[in-house]
Amino acid sequence: MGKKTAESPLLIGAHMSISGGHHLAFARGEAAGCRAMQIFTKNANQWHAKPIDADAAAAFGAAWKKSPIGPVIAHDSYLINLASADEEKWQKSLAAFADEMERCAALGIGSLVMHPGAHLGAGEDAGLERIVTALRRIFAESPPSVRVLVENTAGQGTYLGGTFEHLAAILEELPEGRIGVCFDTCHAFAAGFDLSTAAGYRKTMDDFDRLVGLGRIAAFHINDSQKGLGCRVDRHAHIGQGAMGLEGFGELMRDPRFFSVPKILETPKGDDDSLDRMNLATLRRLATGG
Repeated sequence: MGKKTAESPLLIGAHMSISGGHHLAFARGEAAGCRAMQIFTKNANQWHAKPIDADAAAAFGAAWKKSPIGPVIAHDSYLINLASADEEKWQKSLAAFADEMERCAALGIGSLVMHPGAHLGAGEDAGLERIVTALRRIFAESPPSVRVLVENTAGQGTYLGGTFEHLAAILEELPEGRIGVCFDTCHAFAAGFDLSTAAGYRKTMDDFDRLVGLGRIAAFHINDSQKGLGCRVDRHAHIGQGAMGLEGFGELMRDPRFFSVPKILETPKGDDDSLDRMNLATLRRLATGG
């Protein structure tokens, strides 16, 4: 489902609202200049939502078919923690994530981004094991059409995913066709990976390739950071207006290894998504060396 357009090959876009119906995200994305898009399939701050019925799924598919927007990915609920050592919360998270997978399948969305979660004091190894165990159970029963993309994190508190080793530990235990990575630039910078310079960008990607594999990156969250390198604080800023600056983003936008990988903004949107248009214009300029 979805398509690329010859006149706008850059697969860049933003997270768009589904207020009023999932299908309305396409009109909002098109108005902002998106050629890729991310959505929540439900309220991200609630555990439950009514199922996606056939009419809603059909309306979403019809809007996508008519849209110049190509790749669409989904992001799971912020409440889910598959690393939790608390059995009740872990089971609740497992059920909620399985439901997220079903919702993506109903809409024809093939990739679902997840935060690895926090071990809450149980230790990194225990938390990583809980994530792998949960995903194995979910994959055994969930639609094979939906791939999970584990997102790197800023490494704040007991959150996992702040190192490439954490991502590798999860991916190597699961079927390659069912799991990949969503690489968040702000999170990587906050975790200590210097993406602010061309040299830093190259080193970061070389390290990622050695430990995880660049081919596992199926999406980018492309955000600047309000705070400095290694701050371990997850605060997004407009492209080039945070601590990262423009140089590293230019390297990413011109990196031919990632031309076909969607790049999604999660920055402040402004009135009528005007700041999305601003950031997308910056990314297009960087892509051409401007």
